[in-house]
Amino acid sequence: MSVRLMKKILKEQEPPETQQLINSEDESESPPPSSGTFRNPFDLLDDEDDDDGGVDQENNADINDGSSIENGNEKQSSTKKTTPEAFVLSDSKFKKKKKKKNKEKSQPGAKDKGNSWNESLEQLSIEDDSCHLEHVAPDTGKYNLRNLNGRGKVVKQCTSSVLQVDPKFLNAENELRRIFGSKVVNSFEKGHQTGSSRQSRGGRRGSQNHRKTILVCPLEHWPKWDGSLSMELVETRDGISDFRYVHTSSYSQAQKAFESAKAVHDFNGIVNILLHHPYHVDSLITLAEYYKFSGEQQMSADCTARCLYALECAWHPMFTPLMGNCQLKFSCEINKPLFSVLFSHMKNMDRRGCHRSALELCKLLLLLDPDDPMGVLFCIDYYSLRAEEYTWLELFSEQYKSDNSLWLFPNFSYSLAVCRYYVENDEHAKEIKAEDLKASSADLMKQALMLHPSVLKKLVSKVPLKDKAWTSIIKHNFFSSDQTGTPSLDHLINIYVERSYIIWRLPDLQKFLRDAALSVIETLQNDGTYARDWTCVRKEAFSSEKNEYSHLLVSDFSDSVQTLPPDNLQNFMVDPRGEVPNDAQPANHRLQDLTDRNAIAVLLESMLPWMNYGSGHDQPDHDEQGNEG
Repeated sequence: MSVRLMKKILKEQEPPETQQLINSEDESESPPPSSGTFRNPFDLLDDEDDDDGGVDQENNADINDGSSIENGNEKQSSTKKTTPEAFVLSDSKFKKKKKKKNKEKSQPGAKDKGNSWNESLEQLSIEDDSCHLEHVAPDTGKYNLRNLNGRGKVVKQCTSSVLQVDPKFLNAENELRRIFGSKVVNSFEKGHQTGSSRQSRGGRRGSQNHRKTILVCPLEHWPKWDGSLSMELVETRDGISDFRYVHTSSYSQAQKAFESAKAVHDFNGIVNILLHHPYHVDSLITLAEYYKFSGEQQMSADCTARCLYALECAWHPMFTPLMGNCQLKFSCEINKPLFSVLFSHMKNMDRRGCHRSALELCKLLLLLDPDDPMGVLFCIDYYSLRAEEYTWLELFSEQYKSDNSLWLFPNFSYSLAVCRYYVENDEHAKEIKAEDLKASSADLMKQALMLHPSVLKKLVSKVPLKDKAWTSIIKHNFFSSDQTGTPSLDHLINIYVERSYIIWRLPDLQKFLRDAALSVIETLQNDGTYARDWTCVRKEAFSSEKNEYSHLLVSDFSDSVQTLPPDNLQNFMVDPRGEVPNDAQPANHRLQDLTDRNAIAVLLESMLPWMNYGSGHDQPDHDEQGNEG
């Protein structure tokens, strides 16, 4: 029996006085038809979310219906009425039909029949606290929560988590439009349409019907997803589902070929794998590394995004990492590529200035594996400061793993002081009372300098800080050393200075740091016991004699991109046997598109199946050359 038919029958069985009361409540509480629902202006940036307004209006109508039903229950507590609470109106037009049905007179004996229906509903176990989490429009990455009991208690599974990922901010194009404006971004894209159209013409005419993903936006010239990867559910424990990737037989053969080529450093063999398996993850990662070392950052980012697109297309239907209830263990070898690719994509977002997107990727990496194998805890504070998410950073430092131990790390001790400094100087935060703040920014910065004094000398050298006052400050015994003697702590300090030194180039923060350092020196002159106390705290927090973070490379947290000389790139590319495959020869290149390009990078780029430098009719001067070749 449909919900509408059951609703009709139950309405007919209600007593007349109950129907009149419901009619009066519906007329008084139902919103006018012309009233619009609130919509975030940021939603207009995403062209894929044009139809989400209807879904939001439907959900708002559901909540309004629930509140009106609740008021009806309070006014007639003596009347037993469970049916309106058990269903949600999914169509706003149903309100008009409901008013017409309420005008019908109930038949004799309806009270007894109503009790029987109530007993039937109780047997169906439709409880007041039952809630439903509906995944609406998975292609757009939006998750809507709907309450089915009409009590107005919308379940917010992710809101309580400080690591909730907002899929809106995963799209870098949205952030670029927010920063520079749609006109600037659109004009930039139009200026680069020539190159993308050239690539799309190369052997693949017409646009591909790509899957819509939330991590990256697939480009038209990318190959169609071949389904070579999949994912399976391993186990579910304490509400957390553990997944892992699975290789198909064809992908396994490509993986074996990759391992063989990697063993003999045959880079041409790796490129040959991409000719037949364009979404082989390890080969794409290797190709992205080559482009990075050759200085082709855009091509490297494109390979990384394509790799991430393949990994997302393989997700299990139940794998919803943005919800915080799904994990991938980094200890499983087959899952490791997703972590490395997400980390590389995060750094690419940072280079483009999309710091909020990089912050959301940090949250996603922590959700996938709370053990933090990639060390995002040592850069998440930097991205939150660059994205101006000050309130979130303070909340994260307090709620993550339900303790306040994060402030002991050098990056958090200094970043939290900077965060409080910006909060205090924020015009919108002037209404905050002084007693609401646990400590001032000056106190937090003094605490950071006392806990990790060796950071100061490294910052003075790295930023660099050229004020004459810094010369006298670092000559003080407390700040004269840039080593702590603890391998783990020294390594984390090097990571922090390499990652976050750029924020200390702001004059206001330099003055803030200088005043705090002078205050620390004055405090130590009055009472030298403070230095010994903080030394004990530091040794207790980092007591290991081994470097526990040796797996994290300082270069992975650096903005600078290392490049290799052309000779080393040749050795990196050419077959150890000195043989170059016949299909590796470039064909019909446009000379005007190859200016200031690395010749080896262009040669490798031409071997890829999705790359093409033009068709014959575009370059008549080279037709004869091409035919002769």
